[in-house]
Formats: sequence, C-alpha cells, structure tokens
Amino acid sequence: MIEWSEQHLMVRDMIRSFIDAEIVPNIDELEHGDMPPYDILRKMITTFGMDQMAKGQFDKQIAKAKAIESGEISEEDAAKEPTGMGVGEGDVIAMTFIPMIELCKHCPGMVTAMGVSMGLGGSSIMSKGTIEQKERWGLDVLTLKKVCSWAITEPGSGSDAFGAMKSTARRTEDGGYLLNGSKTFITNGPHADVIIFICKLDEPGVDPKDRKILTFVLDSGMEGLVQSKALKKMGLHSSPTGDLFLQDVKVGIDRLLGGSEDRQTRSGAKDTFTQERSGVCAMALGIVEQCLELSLKYAKERVQFGHPIAEFQLIQEKLARMEVARVNLQNLVFRFIETAAKGKQMSLAEASASKLYSAKTAVDVAMEAIQIHGGNGYMVEYRVEQLARDAKILQIYGGTDEIQINAIAKDLLSR
Repeated sequence: MIEWSEQHLMVRDMIRSFIDAEIVPNIDELEHGDMPPYDILRKMITTFGMDQMAKGQFDKQIAKAKAIESGEISEEDAAKEPTGMGVGEGDVIAMTFIPMIELCKHCPGMVTAMGVSMGLGGSSIMSKGTIEQKERWGLDVLTLKKVCSWAITEPGSGSDAFGAMKSTARRTEDGGYLLNGSKTFITNGPHADVIIFICKLDEPGVDPKDRKILTFVLDSGMEGLVQSKALKKMGLHSSPTGDLFLQDVKVGIDRLLGGSEDRQTRSGAKDTFTQERSGVCAMALGIVEQCLELSLKYAKERVQFGHPIAEFQLIQEKLARMEVARVNLQNLVFRFIETAAKGKQMSLAEASASKLYSAKTAVDVAMEAIQIHGGNGYMVEYRVEQLARDAKILQIYGGTDEIQINAIAKDLLSR
C-alpha cells in the first residue's frame, strides 16, 4: 500500500466534516471543562455505521463460535474462513485508523478513550470470553453502548505489571472468588460500565511471581467496587482517567474470562499490548500531521525582520524534518494495514519498535511546532501546546520507551 484509496479519502473527508461540526466547537469543554467524550463518540459511531459494522462482525463471530461448540465445524476449518463483512482485514484496519488519525489532530484523548473501550476491552472479551460472556458484554462494548476499562496498572507496578501485581482473587467455598486490590491510571475508569480486571490468584505456598494471572469482567455498581473521580493530569484531558478500588468484591465463575482458570495466561494480556502498541503509530501520525499543518500556516503568516519566518533556513529545516517524520509514520501505518490484509499480526518486538519510533517522533515534532510558534506556541489558543502535552503520553502508556527497547533487544538476542 502506497497511498490512501479514493474510498479511504472519501471517508476521511466525511470524518473531518463531523469533527469540524461536533468536536472542534467543544474542544475547550472537552479539554478544560467537565465534558466526557462518550456522547460525541457514540454519535460518530452511529453516523458512520461503525456500530452496524461491529454488529455484523459480532454476529459472525458468535455464529462461528456456536458452530465450533456444537461440532458442526472444527476450529481448524473455522480459522480458514474469511473474517470481516465482505471486506479485507486491511480495509477494516484502515477504516479504524482513519478516524483515529483525524481525531488525534484535535483530541488525542478521545482516541484513547474509544480505543481502550472498544479496542482493548472489546477484543479481550471477544478473543478470550466464553460464548455467554461475549453475548452478555461483547456487543455493548464494541459499539460503545457501554464504556469499558482495561485494568492492569497498579500504584506499585507500572512497567512491571505482572511481577509487582498485588491485586488478588481468592477462591470461595461456593466456587466463586473474592477480589481485592487497587488499580491506577485506568482509562475510562471514572465512567466505566464494564471493567476488565486483571489480578493474581491467591495461591498459598506458591511464589507470588509464579501465581496464575486471572481476568474478570465486572460491572459498575458491584458491592465493594469503588471508581474514583477523574484524575488531574498533564494531557489527554478528553480521556477520563481514574483509580479503582476493590474490597471483597464477590464474583461467580461466570465473570472469569474464558470460564476456566486453565484458559488464563499472561500471553493474553501481552497480545493486548501488541494491539495497543501498533495503534500508537496512527495516533502519532495524526498529531504530526496537525503540527505540520499549523506550523506551515504560522510560518507563512508570522513576520519577523520584515520577512515571513518561512523564508528563514532554520525554520525551513524544521518544516522539512516534520515532513520526513510524517512520511515515515504514514509508511508505518500503511505497513500495519498491509500486514493485517495478509492475515498476519505484528510480533511484539515489531509492534514495540513501531511504538518506540512513533512516540518519540510525535513528541519531537510537537516540540518543534512550539518552537516555530515561539511565545505563541506556549499559549493555549494556538493548540500546539496541547498536542505537545498529549504526545508525551505515547512514550509512557502501553509500555514506556524503556520497555519497548527491552522487548526489541530481547527479540534480537533470541535469534
């Protein structure tokens, strides 16, 4: 893939019109007020038929799962069947990335809120859940009818998500579990209707680092579950982030994702990391495209020493390097789309490499955009300061830059 198709460009222009009408007038309330992003996101989803596409894919997945369970087809045969709704997987990914890129030009936080709910939350349920669990929670999460959060990070864990995890699930005599622990920096946490809660099984006599990792699906309002108010943070203000506290939250086996402890593995969460890291290149592309566009406009209009600053070589170099960054990020996005079109998935190392480069590039370009704008770039109304604040999180969440380097090096050294 070397460029967007006509269909892609048509969708992009429609998304841009929606953003101009529904999001741009509300940016200040989304970024500095108390407006959660979910109603606008739901309107976008229904406006562009994303809910109907999700329902079509959901129905196919459920039908296939039931056919496997009844013995009508084998898992091998089911894996050979085409997925999607008559379009290639690459087109499905492209149609997902286009709204992400366009939203990130204005409110990257909205992409994080939507991606964690529909992407991480929805894919966790649909890839690991039982048929009953998929039918109970899947479609509502995939269409954002219900907001979902994916809770793994804890106050003392951060990058060492599994090793330092203290949240526990203790078996009860009736075959259920009691959940205890706290989670922090949880996207959608304050507003989540559904929570994917990851913890360790309380296994006496087993070294904590070797204990099973279990995942449960919770609903807001359960006794013993407390969701904090939105935390104050540097950027991504349009993405509510909060803490979760669980004290003796009683759950049945029906809430254990997959329905069995034996089906729980650490690799499930790692697969989610791969998906999350691959999406960062699309977010970075949106930020970089907007920084370049704003910087070009400002450089042509801003006059110093009797000339537009666009005529100065140092400014031209900054603009040229921004364009190089934009092309590289766009090529990464196209590579991911082509990989999906061939029915493949990036390895964890490749996804980590993409995220490492994309995140640093977005931060570097955003800071240069501020430099081009000078003092005005430090002011809120010029928007580049927001993009710089929002870009920084790309180097932290989904695994810090240091964790990405570690993943890449491990892969190289294992060859």
